[in-house]
Amino acid sequence: MNFKAKLSERIGMDDIHEILRLTQQSDKRKQELYDLVIGEDEKIGYHAAWIFTHFSPEANKWLYEKHDELINEVMMCEHGGKRRVILNLLYKQPLSDPPRVDFLDFCLERMLSVKELPGVQSLCMKIAYELCRTIPELTQELKTTLEMMEGELCPAIRSVRKNILKAIPKGKSLQNISI
Repeated sequence: MNFKAKLSERIGMDDIHEILRLTQQSDKRKQELYDLVIGEDEKIGYHAAWIFTHFSPEANKWLYEKHDELINEVMMCEHGGKRRVILNLLYKQPLSDPPRVDFLDFCLERMLSVKELPGVQSLCMKIAYELCRTIPELTQELKTTLEMMEGELCPAIRSVRKNILKAIPKGKSLQNISI
């Protein structure tokens, strides 16, 4: 199957299942699909990243070595949907400790941006929390920022904000990663 041709058109769950089957036992095919994520065509990259979100937790471990490359891609990405899906992939991975400062800054900026999709804002809030969680000074700064986020928040952002504020005193991770 030519992944690029397939992903240039509308795809459904049957297509996703077929591509998952083709990539399941082949790192070469996974790499081929991954190359489309970071390629120049945003629509094809969005579809390819969306397929990676359907990988099992075990298969998702293949992406762990691509962590920094995915961060670079999400920070340059212009396509809101692709940005959301890549952030979702990053949230399913162990995050670096100490955090990459540029990525933390990106997440803090995007979680406050009213121009950003609510899904991106929510994921940026979650990732920012995970990056700050082990550093008390950063955790306090994040808490202050979250407390200032009031007003016209959509339900998803309000819920994520509430969950993070509840988790901060315990220092509890909100990620569910099987390593």
